[in-house]
Amino acid sequence: MKNTDYDLVIVGSGPAGLTASIYAARARLNTLVLEKSATGGQILVTDWIENYPGFPEGLSGADLVMKMAEQAKGFGVEIETNQVLAMQVSDTVKKIVLNDRTVTCKAVIIATGASPMKLGVPGEEEFYGKGISTCATCDAPFFRNSVVAAVGGGDTAVQESIFLTRFVEKVYLIHRRNELRATRILQERAFENSKIEMVWDSVLTAVNGSNAGVENIAVKNVKTGETRELAVDGCFIWVGTTPNTSFLEDDVKVNRGGFVVVNAKMETSVPGVFAAGDVRDTPLRQVATAVGDAAIAAAEAANYIETLESL
Repeated sequence: MKNTDYDLVIVGSGPAGLTASIYAARARLNTLVLEKSATGGQILVTDWIENYPGFPEGLSGADLVMKMAEQAKGFGVEIETNQVLAMQVSDTVKKIVLNDRTVTCKAVIIATGASPMKLGVPGEEEFYGKGISTCATCDAPFFRNSVVAAVGGGDTAVQESIFLTRFVEKVYLIHRRNELRATRILQERAFENSKIEMVWDSVLTAVNGSNAGVENIAVKNVKTGETRELAVDGCFIWVGTTPNTSFLEDDVKVNRGGFVVVNAKMETSVPGVFAAGDVRDTPLRQVATAVGDAAIAAAEAANYIETLESL
């Protein structure tokens, strides 16, 4: 087939992208990893990971991804900061349109992950970054000795709320149901933490404040319809994720939520294009599953390229 700039281009440098690059490099594929911001993606702002095998004491997300990046670079992987504007992947030679140029390759792995979802309530956009946050690791120190709210009931919401208590006086943890979805061990830690007050069966309906920042939030009980205001200095929102797939347009098949649809081999609807990690349609979004996805995707990409080259 026609020569290309690279054998494989991996879009995204989180745990999935970096793992895929390690496997690809070991398969002797000329590999480029593209990341629009900092190497590591969303995991960089994860305070602590204690369920990834091999680290019994746990470690920060930044430390884990740094080790992954070092390993990838040790195998000669090229990691470049650049934004993918578009892809042309229907032909055998894939074209990746970047800010400054277009690169070609034989196969692509999409590993762009997902970003925190917003609620769309009044005041959320106005105070985003001015009291509204989705990153406790980044912003908790700004709320030292303050009262804050947190919205959500999954692992991220509960774990990050616990982290917040290192800095704040109190956390109102708001959840639309009467029980959390987080793993039992995280629930137990939250219930035992005297700084966390549960606000059950409730949803955030508005964020209010002034030029100085957030002053209070409106919360509605979904069972009684009662609305009340909570005086807080900030609000952290963890209600799910939305996939980072806006650059794909109609290049590959996605589900109703925008997540990339793949089969057991991590193959998308387009030959030679694979997806791994949080960007794909998956029942569990964890570092361990992202790494597993990526190993499969890289191995299958190598098989695909070998088949191409034998033609």
